[in-house]
Amino acid sequence: MHDDSLLYQVSELYFVQGMTMGAVADRFQVSRSTVSRMLALAKERGIVTVSLRMPSSPSDLLSRRMHDLFGIRIHVAGTARTAPAAQRLEAVSRYAAHLVGEWVTDGSTLGVAWGTTTSQVASHLQPSTVRDVTVVQLNGAAGPHSTGVGASSPVLSTMARAFNAELYAFPTPAFFDLEQTRTLLWQESSVRRILAVRSAADLAVFSVGAFQGPVLSQVYSEGHLSPATLRSLHENNVVGDMCTVFIREDGTYADIDLNRRASGPTPSELARIPRRLCVASGRHKVRGILGALRSGAVTDLVIDDRTATQVLAHLETQTPARPTAAAATTHQLD
Repeated sequence: MHDDSLLYQVSELYFVQGMTMGAVADRFQVSRSTVSRMLALAKERGIVTVSLRMPSSPSDLLSRRMHDLFGIRIHVAGTARTAPAAQRLEAVSRYAAHLVGEWVTDGSTLGVAWGTTTSQVASHLQPSTVRDVTVVQLNGAAGPHSTGVGASSPVLSTMARAFNAELYAFPTPAFFDLEQTRTLLWQESSVRRILAVRSAADLAVFSVGAFQGPVLSQVYSEGHLSPATLRSLHENNVVGDMCTVFIREDGTYADIDLNRRASGPTPSELARIPRRLCVASGRHKVRGILGALRSGAVTDLVIDDRTATQVLAHLETQTPARPTAAAATTHQLD
């Protein structure tokens, strides 16, 4: 029977110093088969342990780089190099649906912003057995030319069915004509009840809207904004919206006039929800994604690998955006 000291010496020569089994056999004047048995015995006794490390994938590297920059959880969906925009949106939506399915537990309140991306996320949710779940609409959807039901109802009802949840719709305009109207409506008891449920959410799911791109955000494609309003937003360096609240690339939003008439929660209000999942894909959303991350409204980002690479490339080639004085006045909208 070989003692542990001898087994250690044999193992050190073979595994650490890289000697061949024949050379080790010659050193100890034993046969190669004896060395083989000694190495096997060293493993059995725990003298030699074996560990495997999965090599980092490109998605893992992207996730770590973005996490280091923004300090939030980054979930990168890997896609084929030649995948078109629709397939990349499909990949991030499927990934996000998996995460939402894991995070929603008994008694959860899930806040959802309607839109093209969240509609895709909802379509990939699997039926769950959780109980006492609430789904609440984060922002209004009605506009000058429609009730908004066609945009908001499918995503909300699909999510509610997946979790057998009680649904709280938010039947208000996406944007009010007058700030005073919004202020008055927010005082109505029926609206205050929905706002209270919205504030009690423990998970929010939303995307970043963009002014252009292969898959247009519904806020911009369904007539909510006039050409004059769009020009004003461009003049204010707006790069997108979250929950119908417009943001700049540096994450500021408080001094954008239209936000005083918006129905959705501000980034500051979103930040009070424990977990906030932003789902985004596409080069046209790169600046909006940066604005969302810098606003403090996001704890988790699901993004595809190409868009993540484009976000990092944009950061490397542009002067870093810094919060302006408007950042100090975010409380004015809360």
